[in-house]
Amino acid sequence: MDPAQEHNSGIHTNNVQGALRQLDLLVEKAELYAQVKLIGSGTKDLSSPSRIKQEQPISSPTSHSFGDHRHRRTEKEEDEELLTETKHSSSGIQRFEASPWYVKGGEMRDYQIRGLNWMIQLHHSSINGILADEMGLGKTLQTISLLGYIKHCRHKHGPHMVIVPKSTLSNWMNEFARWVPSLRTVSLIGNHEERSQKIQEEILKKEWDVIVTSYEMCIKEKAVLKKFHFIYLIIDEAHRIKNEKSKLSEIVRDFRSQNRLLITGTPLQNNLHELWALLNFLMPDLFSSSEMFDDMFKTGNDQEESLVQRLHAVLKPFLLRRIKADVEKRLPPKKECKIYIGLSKMQRDLYTKILMKDIDVVNSVGNKVDRLRLLNILMQLRKCCNHPYLFDGLEPGPPYTTDRHLVDNCGKLMLLDKLLPKLKEQGSRVLLFCQMTRMMDILEDYCLWRGHEYFRLDGSTPHEERQISIDEYNRPGSTKFLFMLSTRAGGLGINLATADVVIIYDSDWNPQVDLQAMDRAHRIGQTKTVRVFRLITEHTVEERIIMRAEMKLKLDNLVIQQGRLVEQKSNQLQKGDVLDMIRHGANYIFRSKDSDFKDEDIDIILARGEQKTAEMNEKLAQLGESNLRSLKFDTADENGAPTSAYIFEGEDYREKQCRTSLLDGWIEPPKRERKANYAVDAYFREALRVSEPKAPKPPRPPKQPNVQDFQFFPPRLFELLDKEIYAFRKSIGYKVPRNPDAGPDGERDRLDEQARIDEAEPLTEEELAEKEELLTQGFTNWSKRDFQQFIKANEKHGRDDLEAISVDVEGKTPDEVKRYARVFWTRCNELQDVDKHMAQIERGEAKIQRRAAVKRALDLKMARYRAPFHQLRIQYGTNKGKNYVEEEDRFLICMLHKLGFDRDNVYDDLRLAVRLAPQFRFDWFLRSRTAMELQRRCSTLITLIEREICDLEDRTKQRSGAGANNLPLTPANSGPSNTSTVSNQKRKSTAAGGINSDSTAEISGNAKKKKVTA
Repeated sequence: MDPAQEHNSGIHTNNVQGALRQLDLLVEKAELYAQVKLIGSGTKDLSSPSRIKQEQPISSPTSHSFGDHRHRRTEKEEDEELLTETKHSSSGIQRFEASPWYVKGGEMRDYQIRGLNWMIQLHHSSINGILADEMGLGKTLQTISLLGYIKHCRHKHGPHMVIVPKSTLSNWMNEFARWVPSLRTVSLIGNHEERSQKIQEEILKKEWDVIVTSYEMCIKEKAVLKKFHFIYLIIDEAHRIKNEKSKLSEIVRDFRSQNRLLITGTPLQNNLHELWALLNFLMPDLFSSSEMFDDMFKTGNDQEESLVQRLHAVLKPFLLRRIKADVEKRLPPKKECKIYIGLSKMQRDLYTKILMKDIDVVNSVGNKVDRLRLLNILMQLRKCCNHPYLFDGLEPGPPYTTDRHLVDNCGKLMLLDKLLPKLKEQGSRVLLFCQMTRMMDILEDYCLWRGHEYFRLDGSTPHEERQISIDEYNRPGSTKFLFMLSTRAGGLGINLATADVVIIYDSDWNPQVDLQAMDRAHRIGQTKTVRVFRLITEHTVEERIIMRAEMKLKLDNLVIQQGRLVEQKSNQLQKGDVLDMIRHGANYIFRSKDSDFKDEDIDIILARGEQKTAEMNEKLAQLGESNLRSLKFDTADENGAPTSAYIFEGEDYREKQCRTSLLDGWIEPPKRERKANYAVDAYFREALRVSEPKAPKPPRPPKQPNVQDFQFFPPRLFELLDKEIYAFRKSIGYKVPRNPDAGPDGERDRLDEQARIDEAEPLTEEELAEKEELLTQGFTNWSKRDFQQFIKANEKHGRDDLEAISVDVEGKTPDEVKRYARVFWTRCNELQDVDKHMAQIERGEAKIQRRAAVKRALDLKMARYRAPFHQLRIQYGTNKGKNYVEEEDRFLICMLHKLGFDRDNVYDDLRLAVRLAPQFRFDWFLRSRTAMELQRRCSTLITLIEREICDLEDRTKQRSGAGANNLPLTPANSGPSNTSTVSNQKRKSTAAGGINSDSTAEISGNAKKKKVTA
């Protein structure tokens, strides 16, 4: 291998191992966090890390409003609340088997009760979670029932805050009033004057249990909301905070709360940054750095699956997700049909003009074209597919009339004009989703012309009008046949289960958005089969948009099922994708002259749509992951051969543009080329690599036993096995091959090897019996894995601690391990990699000795004081800094000694102890230190203590001789010394604190505290 390649390979291996170690530490910290919360102990004894309970709120310390105590609890109020909680919580966690008594609006379903019990368990353990049930399973009811439990069973009246999309705020208020009317709710919505009045008259008086507000109001009224300390902070449609840099995401992290709950119906992706953003909101202490989190996953593909499985293991205790097919058996199915529609004559002419206008862009190669310009072309083509009247000047007039031309000039409206009467005749009710609000204006004109009763909801619809429209549409006996909604504004959290038909007029880039729109009807309460009709204009960009969305949905599901990471850039629309979409169908469009819409019966159109839908689903099912990632949409003629998209009727429109152009020297652009990426260095490395063909391995007996050096068989066994091998090669006439490049020495070795083969004799009966006997004398039941565990255990505990080594070697008794250890240390030189194994063990033993030395120094330092937390002094020498004060250093050293210096994760426990210490309640510098920073500071202090102990021992030897080595290190403040040879003068000089330097430090201990660092 090339030296540079070896170096790079070593760096990659180290990076992978480092990432794995970091992830293991992260998982351990998460497990510790869960254990601490699940135990829920109120004690402040920090002797065990599992008993440490974090009392501070999870929100950032910066969110406190200093100087404003109008809504802060006093000590007396907090004590009374804690006493009340203790009285009412003595019975422990309450588990519901049926719908809770405080739920008045009906009976909860069994899976909803299980979800409530799960959230109660999280609340009792002070753990934040994610309720991620599929859309339509009643996440709103489960959340409301949790808040009712807190009020009626835990006797806490809030405050709680629920942050929801603007379109669902009224629905949340109605659900509160319907299911748990005893919860006092207030909504924060409206213009500035309305909000100010509500804040002064209701919110600041705190005569409410739950405040419901929208994302926008959180941003506008953050100053008011920061004054409250919420019991629960709940965010509906939690994917809104997947970008931690958004304004909403930053603000909600500043709100103070005891518990946090995220609600989302969109499945969580294996996108690293999105997962980190959610975990950071739930557990900011564990997931504080996105860069460090991303670095843990910069590994090879062979490690990726294991890493994501560990990550999901961390997320699993905090996440509950059920899908309709598993829990809601009574819900009728959903059936989707893709209906392909042709262009009208006006649409075909407009589509051609759009392509001709930017033919130079469409026919470009490489990175010469701006991506934004391509996206603009794509948007114009999409508008053309929806309706040509979206372009100014194409609607006939003035005077402008709502007439038949509205339908005849658009293929999709021609289909709707056939489909809607049939659906109304069948007694169905329709939800019509559209991306563009101007398209909804045209659809409104159509509904008025045809007499269809409808409602409309988009982003500009006033809040009060939204809820009135939803309630009226869902009212029994409602005459409203159609509900038009914009996909983005009307696809979240709205319950329109009284409709049984969903029409997607134009599809979204993100398939999850369309799924959310469908679930407005396909949800609990639906009694009919939901039919979904997706309108697609044939031979246009819409076909490619739909295909890309379907492939993206299938690819994401495939990646998630296999537990692998979603590529960070997979969701971005690249230039090549846009060009493929624009070019698709252009050849067909140019060849057509009139309308492509076929005036057929609607049943025939629907049957053809069902057939094409089935064909697409079958095609997608046959595609593997590699096809999904690399599928290209090439234009072709009727025979399937690739062709230019701009040649029809015998004329090349590119040449036509050239003739009409003012540029006489216009050059026709070349055909599309695949971009070449020349890796010159890699090419020459491959070209110059010289590799010798490997010589064939010499034959071995077919049934020879497999013996390993770490099994420590008798040396005589290997002699017999070698003799057997040479005899076998002689029996088959094996000749050692000649190597012309070996030289004289190689030829001499070949002749010697051939001579041993020629002179070999088969094993005698006695030797065969001896071989069988010797095969039983080694450690045959020790595998490679057992040996590696033995080496690692020696490294961890040292070669002399056989009891601890026996525990780490799984599947082996202490006697077996001790017997193996005796043989190992006697015959270890027989191992092939003995130097590597010995170096590994010696490194571990050096760490053990270092830990013992540090523990001894800490023990000696602590023993010199009766109350180390108050009396301990540190000799900084002349190197003083300004970061840490002596009180902080004293606490760190004393608590490190108390927790146990040699324990795993001791610095994480030390960080928790700092946050719980009352004397550092307002010491934001120390409270904000990470475990790594505390470890570095403790290492510095330990070095100072070791230097101090060494100096004391040297001075003691000089004064008293070798017989009183440890006299000054005895606990001077904890009682009489065990040594009777110390003079009274020395006792007096050390009675106040031991050595002179410490006495001086104590005398000046009441002086002004100085910040010091070594």
